[in-house]
Amino acid sequence: MRSIRMRVFATFMVLAAAGAGAWQLLPDRDEQGKTITVGTTDAVTSLDPAGAYDAGSWALYSNVFQSLLTFDAGGAAPVPDAARHCGFVGQGLLTYRCELRDGLKFPSGRAVTARDVKFSFDRVKAINSPVGPATLLDTLGKVETSGARTVTFQLSSPDATFPFKVATGAGSIVDSTQYPARSLRTRTRVDGTGPYSLSSYTPGKQAKLVPNSRYQGAVKSVGKPTTLRYFKDSAALESAWKARSVDVAARQLPPALLASYAPSDKGERLTEVESAETRNLVLNVRTGRPLHDRRVRQALATLLDRDRLVASTYQGTVDSLYSLIPRGITGHTTAFFDAYPKPDAARARKLLQEAGVSAPVRFEFAYSRGAASASEAKEIKRQLEASGLFKVSLRYYEWTDFQTRYASGKLDAYAVGWLPDFPDPDTFTAQLVRTGSGMHNGYSSKEVDGLIQASQQYEDRSRTMGDFRKLQEAVARDVPLIPLWQRKEYVLSTEDITGGQYLSDGTGVFRLWQLGWI
Repeated sequence: MRSIRMRVFATFMVLAAAGAGAWQLLPDRDEQGKTITVGTTDAVTSLDPAGAYDAGSWALYSNVFQSLLTFDAGGAAPVPDAARHCGFVGQGLLTYRCELRDGLKFPSGRAVTARDVKFSFDRVKAINSPVGPATLLDTLGKVETSGARTVTFQLSSPDATFPFKVATGAGSIVDSTQYPARSLRTRTRVDGTGPYSLSSYTPGKQAKLVPNSRYQGAVKSVGKPTTLRYFKDSAALESAWKARSVDVAARQLPPALLASYAPSDKGERLTEVESAETRNLVLNVRTGRPLHDRRVRQALATLLDRDRLVASTYQGTVDSLYSLIPRGITGHTTAFFDAYPKPDAARARKLLQEAGVSAPVRFEFAYSRGAASASEAKEIKRQLEASGLFKVSLRYYEWTDFQTRYASGKLDAYAVGWLPDFPDPDTFTAQLVRTGSGMHNGYSSKEVDGLIQASQQYEDRSRTMGDFRKLQEAVARDVPLIPLWQRKEYVLSTEDITGGQYLSDGTGVFRLWQLGWI
């Protein structure tokens, strides 16, 4: 997905009309019957938590499903949600135990039990969807229950990050009497216990949500009736915003609109939050593919000019990134800058000669939805072809087709955004470059796998710095992917909406319950 719950480092509020801060002093009108409409370009792949691992799906899951744990807005450590409490048992980080809250009920009225939790985790692993979250649970050995409310997770190797993984969409609890154990459910409804209930869903169009009166968990006050509207691209979202057919616009507005925003724009409010969302150019390293040879991939990395890409395509709404792990997260380095400090066509040519490869190297670059994905692809193509060393054919795929193709290893190169799963460097490494990772690009390194496993043994995550530095140096050498940029998170809302600054913190989690009317 891809989706991090992270600390909010800075929030910038543009206030129109009344004096700055005055709107916060006004009482909420408590318009119970008035629906808030939120627009987004993120797509929902599946309503079944076992079948999706993307930002749009997980944004919806965080509202209609519960996990045992969750993250508070701006929080760096998981807190109980469906669980009353959780913790590691004994030494070695191999056994993790949770006790459910009393009184949790599914929409049918049936009580949530430990067996439902076990069922939910077991089916994610059993179904093992190629575009699902099973890879996130790679250290989970088995799930055991004791009584109606105690769940114990036995891990196959020490994993200090396991509580973080439980708090993600992969840990969504479903009704074991309503979902098949070994296949995905395709109904346009959900049976979860989140702060909202899904009253109706039209694929690719909208999801209507109403507050769930049965909800018990970390969210202290559920929000207003809300409709999520899904748009095919950022231009369509911009049109809807200008027509005022949405009250809130988030993920992803066109960079040109964000860059041109003025504080004098009446009736509008813009929130800007530092985010840990990244975008990578993923390279297929399999034998027989044009980018199989490491030196060819190194040549490609040597030619990329991130600063020009960011300036020409994103107009300052993203920042150049030279690390797997973004700024603000433990383990951030500049490994790719250290290895490839500036575009150097002579060096790239020498690398291709050493590989015995004739120029130009021809490959297909695939891309899908995004605020400026087409412009980004064209700029990368221009930079690579300007050297005369590469010939790039561009190909756009609809989102579901794109996911299927990269999951089956059919693409030479493709750009994907990574919206992290939790506030820890593990989500930027294990899920991106470990053997069998969710990137499906054929990359495997014993050195990288060993460093990931070593890092998971430390509950004190500051002790992982050395492992992650070495890991990123290895990735910069092997180049299975190339970090491109780190995004800022923007939410645009009408001035009578409050809570927009808490809606999204770059995690793929939409805290819709934070939105209200002034």
